Amino acid sequence: MRMMSSIFKWGRLFTLGANMNLRWDDLKLFLAVHEQGSLSGAARVLKLGQPTLSRRIAGLEEAVGEALFDRQSQGARLTAAGLKLLPAAQSMAEWANEADLSIKKQTHLPEGKVRIAAAPGVAYEVVAPLAAKIRRQHPQIQIEVLSGVEMLNLGRGEADLALRTQKPTDADLVCVDEISSAMRVYATKAYAARLPSRPSCADLDWICWAAPYGDQQVNQELRALIPDFKPAFTSDDYIVQMAACKAGVGAMILPQVLHHYAGLREWEKLQELDIDLGPTAVGSLFLVCHKRHRHLPKVQLVIDFVSREFAGLRH
Repeated sequence: MRMMSSIFKWGRLFTLGANMNLRWDDLKLFLAVHEQGSLSGAARVLKLGQPTLSRRIAGLEEAVGEALFDRQSQGARLTAAGLKLLPAAQSMAEWANEADLSIKKQTHLPEGKVRIAAAPGVAYEVVAPLAAKIRRQHPQIQIEVLSGVEMLNLGRGEADLALRTQKPTDADLVCVDEISSAMRVYATKAYAARLPSRPSCADLDWICWAAPYGDQQVNQELRALIPDFKPAFTSDDYIVQMAACKAGVGAMILPQVLHHYAGLREWEKLQELDIDLGPTAVGSLFLVCHKRHRHLPKVQLVIDFVSREFAGLRH
């Protein structure tokens, strides 16, 4: 009934002529151009020649009777008619995905590449070890990790899943799981032995982010805690920061929950320092995906693995 209601809604939205017949194959191209933001980007994703894609989009626009995209040098943006078409096209994509899933056998093994976007620390400490577990049980799944501080656009297909430190506000994005942790201070035992018996934040040699990431939350917290804050060591690479911490250069602020993560052998050389960072020193990690990808078998498989890891970390 829900599908039939939406189909009738489609009819009400697009009464542009009795002979108009919009094909799902053309609407898939329309969605790809919208999600990628350009004809060239959509052509790459669809593995079509750009002239072919342009011709198909032009045919769709002719069927609708209006231009769907405003073609600009920076890409392609939806016109008023395109915005009108978008919700129904997205609904059809969801129906097509549901229909595809319903006809697959329960014994079908998910396969293919799953791209996971994550901050460098999360990619290094969580996603990489998790990939080993996934591959042991599901060698037909390929994991691609997109590690960076910048946030990738899931709506445009830049990644299938994202592990983010901020909860999404976009209505098209779904937060499927989350975990929170106190942020604590870590250093090597040798470095800790050189500190005063009750060290303060100002007594430590801090390791944190360098430009262009100098405004990361860790840096902001330290600047708020320490007057005239000057870090001892900075890098734009998390692995370099961790190497400096393990070498005894100074201390880092890290999520406490990861200290108990069984696979993180690198943490064995570090110990938690008795430093009070205040009640607001809590970090969160959100597992996010686009609603159109939520039930893709290969994506759901990885979601299940991440959720099990989160459950283990909570305990």
